[in-house]
Amino acid sequence: MSIFFDISLLHLTLLMMAPLIIACLGETIIERSGILNIGIEGIVTLGAVTGFLLTYYSGSPVVGCLIAALSSSLLTLFLAYFSISLRANQIVIGLGIFVLGLGISATIYRLSVGVVKSIPQVPTLSAIKVPVLSVIPFIGEIFFKQNGLVYLSYFLIAAVSFFLFKTPMGLRLRACGENPRAADAVGINVARMRYGACAAGGLFLGIAGAYLPLVISGSYTDNIVNGRGWLALMLVIFGRWIPLWSFVGALLFAYVDALQFKVSVIPQFAKIIPPQFLLMLPYIFAMIVLVQVAKGAESPRALARPYDRETRD
Repeated sequence: MSIFFDISLLHLTLLMMAPLIIACLGETIIERSGILNIGIEGIVTLGAVTGFLLTYYSGSPVVGCLIAALSSSLLTLFLAYFSISLRANQIVIGLGIFVLGLGISATIYRLSVGVVKSIPQVPTLSAIKVPVLSVIPFIGEIFFKQNGLVYLSYFLIAAVSFFLFKTPMGLRLRACGENPRAADAVGINVARMRYGACAAGGLFLGIAGAYLPLVISGSYTDNIVNGRGWLALMLVIFGRWIPLWSFVGALLFAYVDALQFKVSVIPQFAKIIPPQFLLMLPYIFAMIVLVQVAKGAESPRALARPYDRETRD
């Protein structure tokens, strides 16, 4: 079979897709409420360091994921406080949260681990074979021999889509992002909905961060997130704030990322193509696709606009 449709390549694609789509779903929930979170990279990084450290000291990746989710949710609520209660500029606050998240993460790691000769390691999550489905030729190898967090990402795509577009609570959330004054007029507590969205979205961002050391690397470094937070933000725009379309975008990017990794270990290609170009390839692809797709994208109308019920628009 061609290298472009190799089973191991497609399996790796789903492995790399999971943290992107989990982060993207969290960001979609936050932005659908009208809050712009451009501090996502720092929040995901905090999830990565807390997930790694709690797993390292407790020996339990479940504990690591839970604490990562909670820590990122708390930092997202910090963003929410400034954006909702203080009605500060969300772009400025987002940049501040980005820098704060990186700083806190680096500080926590160095205080916890100190100076060591070798990088601490944690066991990565092993694959879980789904009975019956995992033995299906081709499809079973790709989709149903993954780790638990990949299966969680499958569930979350469906759950968030259903929540946003098929439930009354999802309708209220979207109303807060489209027209908060009208939502307020019919009795929806806009501030409470936005705080709830930030808390829930932050949980997703923390899990996405914990995924990186617990699945991909088995260790933590300062650049472990490596722009994935920004990519998740781009994928929200790519998907036009619709989870299923964001999933398609995450798959495309993850495929290109997996392909560059696969090609980089093939000697024939490694001699011809500089490794630096291969590392750039997924990000170049993401930028090109985003520019083409985002031209007609319409964000929630109240996105990044603070709401004050005492003032007139």
